[in-house]
Amino acid sequence: MKFRKKLACCLFTIVMLVSTAACATTGAATPTGTATSANNNELIIYTTFRSDFYESIIDKWIEYSGIVPDIMQAGTGELLARVRAESANPMADVMWGGLLASVKPSMYLFEDYRVIHEPYLQEHLRNVEGSLTRFSNNGSVLMVNTELIGDIQVRGYADLLNPALRGRIAMTDPSASSSAFEHLVNKLYAMGNGNPNDGWEFVEALIYNVDGVMLGSSGAVTRGVAEGEYLVGLTFEEGPMPFLMAGAPVEVVYMEEGVVFNPSCMFLINGARNADNARRFMDFVMSYEIQSYMQGNLQRRSVRADVTAYDLLQPISQINVIFDDGDYVQLNRDVWLEQFQDIWERLN
Repeated sequence: MKFRKKLACCLFTIVMLVSTAACATTGAATPTGTATSANNNELIIYTTFRSDFYESIIDKWIEYSGIVPDIMQAGTGELLARVRAESANPMADVMWGGLLASVKPSMYLFEDYRVIHEPYLQEHLRNVEGSLTRFSNNGSVLMVNTELIGDIQVRGYADLLNPALRGRIAMTDPSASSSAFEHLVNKLYAMGNGNPNDGWEFVEALIYNVDGVMLGSSGAVTRGVAEGEYLVGLTFEEGPMPFLMAGAPVEVVYMEEGVVFNPSCMFLINGARNADNARRFMDFVMSYEIQSYMQGNLQRRSVRADVTAYDLLQPISQINVIFDDGDYVQLNRDVWLEQFQDIWERLN
């Protein structure tokens, strides 16, 4: 790996040393009033993706552009808080990752930019807002340790209420993890038969069976299941894939009650010092070559209409796909998070 992964303090030092001299644009459309690249060889990326996902893509970017980026990895909530706190003096250029429903309320932190590949995206996944580029499509799933689960059946959410699973279910705080919030939304719609207000009885029963185990990150969920600390975990579709590819005793379960798909996005940060390079990077990872590589080799669903191979990913046609109401979810997000926290504190 040639790219640099820095601690936050190192990133800040690097960025503060960047010159403010402008450079030539790449030829892609440049929004009026945005910052220009301060240095042809500078790019700073905040990402929610784990290194085992992004490393090979970044290596391809370096080969393509000659630009070695600085990368900081953290959860969606932490990165959004950081971008917000740095808004008067941006420390990064691109935020790469974060599910649409979790990031959309903070879209004011990002500049309008539509990648040059936008016409090739699936129509319902195009950037209609201006600042929200859909990068990959994600569904909530269950991850099961097949070696330890024994005769316990796990086909969907309802099976998680089995007393034999009490204390052996891995999940994350939905206020800190976008994938955990998406699972909360999925549970409310799936177990409420399309009415999220009717899904809270199930959420309360599940919290009881989780028995006080709240992990700090989605990565801790997948590791915990793969290593046998937990029998089943609530995670996102791409999370278990590295373990499956490595031969770990795990499987992915698409909940029989229904799966909501929600795209991960990428964003040009307002006032980015290296905005030109940021746009080049966004165009690069949305290209047919990288999107095909991502789906075929990294097992993450592409948003492009012309990428069709699935490999380990179960075809959408074989999944019970259900839909949420994005506007309603955003309207109720804070209320739902507070309601979840109230139930958690009452039962634990």
